[in-house]
Amino acid sequence: MGTNIKYFLFPWFVLILFSTFSKTLCLDQTYDAFSKCLQNQTISPANISTILYSAQTPNFNSVLLAYIRNLRFTLPTTPKPQLIITPLNPSQVSAAVICARNLGHQVKIRSGGHDYDGLSYTSEHPFIILDMQNLRRIDVDPKAGTAYVEAGSTLGELYYRIHEKTNTFGFPAGVCPTVGVGGHISGGGYGNMIRKYGLSVDHIIDATVVDAQGKILNRKTMGDDLFWAIRGGGGASFAVVVSFTFNLVPVPETVTVFNIERYLSDNATELVYKWQTLMQDIDYNLFIRLLIQPVNDPIIKNKKTGRATFIALYLGNSKDLFSLLSTKFPELGLKKEDCLEMSWINSALYWANFDNTTKPEVLLNRTFTANYNKRKSDYVTTPITTAGLNLMWQKLITLEQVGMVFNSYGGRMNEIPATDTPMPHRKGSFYKIQYSDSWKEPGTAANDKHLGLIRELHTFMTPYVSKNPRGAYLNYRDIDIGVSHNWTYQQGEVYGRQYFMGNFDRLVKVKTLVDPTNFFRNEQSIPVQK
Repeated sequence: MGTNIKYFLFPWFVLILFSTFSKTLCLDQTYDAFSKCLQNQTISPANISTILYSAQTPNFNSVLLAYIRNLRFTLPTTPKPQLIITPLNPSQVSAAVICARNLGHQVKIRSGGHDYDGLSYTSEHPFIILDMQNLRRIDVDPKAGTAYVEAGSTLGELYYRIHEKTNTFGFPAGVCPTVGVGGHISGGGYGNMIRKYGLSVDHIIDATVVDAQGKILNRKTMGDDLFWAIRGGGGASFAVVVSFTFNLVPVPETVTVFNIERYLSDNATELVYKWQTLMQDIDYNLFIRLLIQPVNDPIIKNKKTGRATFIALYLGNSKDLFSLLSTKFPELGLKKEDCLEMSWINSALYWANFDNTTKPEVLLNRTFTANYNKRKSDYVTTPITTAGLNLMWQKLITLEQVGMVFNSYGGRMNEIPATDTPMPHRKGSFYKIQYSDSWKEPGTAANDKHLGLIRELHTFMTPYVSKNPRGAYLNYRDIDIGVSHNWTYQQGEVYGRQYFMGNFDRLVKVKTLVDPTNFFRNEQSIPVQK
C-alpha cells in the first residue's frame, strides 16, 4: 500500500513542479518581451532595469504594496499584476503605453492615492500596473498665480510646495495629504474650500496626457472634448494623465478653524437639521463638515449614543466668524475660545489631524497606515427631516461600526453649471455623504461582516438621498454600484449614470472618439458607444 501511495503521489509532485516552472517561465517571457519593446522605444537596458518589475524582480512586492491603501487587496488570493512599470518622464509613459498596446496588456494606472476599491491595482483579467509614483515634479509660480503638478504627486506635497513660495495662495482640493493628485483631480477633486472656489477641476487651465496611441498631448493638441472629459470624468478611462496646470486661489493670511462635538443629549439632531439648509447660502468663506458617529455615551456607562462633530474652515479671522455664527447659527453655541486662528498651510495640518506643533514638512511624508476599509457615497438633494434624522441615529447606534461624513455644498457650487465639467453634482445638492467603515481584524469573516454593515446603512438611507439616478461620487469608487468585466455599454451605464448623470452621454462620445478600441479600461471605466 505504501508503494502505491508513492507512485500515486509522484505524478502530482511532478505536476506542481512543472506548473511552477511554467508560470515562472511565462513571467520571464512577459518581462523579456516588454523589456525588448521598451528598448525599441529607445529606452536603454540600464534604465529599464530601474523602472520595470516582474514577480521575479527582488523588490516587486515592495513596489506593489507601497501604494495599496486598503488591506482587503493584499490577500494572497488577490490577483497580482504581471508587470509593474514606474516611468520617470512622459516619454517613458508613452513607451509603456505603446508596448502595452502592442503586446496586448490591460493597463491599470496608479497615481498613488487612496483608491478605496482598488481598481487601479487589481483585476480579474491579466494586467500590468503603470505606476506614476516617480512623476512628482511640482512648479509653483506665485507671480502668475499658477502651479504645474505631475500626477504622481500627493496633495500634501502640492500644499507644501505652494507654502514654500507664497502665503497668499492655496488650492481647493482634499484634506488628506496622502491622496494622489492624478486620481483626485481627474475625478473632480473637492475639499474644504468647495463653497468658496468650487472643485479642483474648476481651476485647471492645461494638462499633459498620453493617449492610446502613445502620443503626448497638451490642452491644445488633445482638443476641447478630451480636455473636458479628464476634468472630472476620470482620466484613466481616456488617457494617462501626466500633469495638470491650474490657477491657484487667493487665501487670507489668517484663517480660522474649529471642532465642536454635540451629542444627542445636546440637541445634535436639531443642529444637523438646521445645518443642512444653513450652508446653502451662508458666507461662501465658511465650510462646515459633519462627522456623524455612534459613540459611547459620555454620561451613562455602557450606553451608545450619537455624536455630530462640526469641523469648520473659515477664510477669515475668528472675530468675523464668531459674529457670523452668533447671528446665523446661535444654536451651535460657538464660543470665542473654540476658534483657532492660523495660516492656510497650518489649517491643512489641522484638517489632517496633526497637532499645532507639527511643522509643514510632515506633508511631504508619503507613508500611510493602511487598514481594511470600505467607502460609499450619496448626495442629499432634499433636507432630511428631524424624524428621518432620528431614525438615522437609531440605525447608526444599532450598527455601531459605521460612520458618516456630511460635506456641505452650496455657495459657489450653486453657480457653476452641471455641464461645465463631467462632475454634475452641483446646484441642488445640499451635501454629500461619505459612508465609512475601517477595521483592523483580518480574514474573510471580518471583511464580510463590515461590508455587510456599511451596505446595510447605505440601503437604509435610500429614502433620504437623491433618486433617478441615485448619485455617487467617482472618487469614492464603489464596486457595489456595478462593475463591468466585459466592458459593455449596458454595464457601464449602471455606474456611469450615478457618477455622471446626464454628462455620461458626452463622456461616452468622447471615449468612442479618442479610444475606440477601449484600450484604457477598468471595471468602472467609461464604455465605448454601443
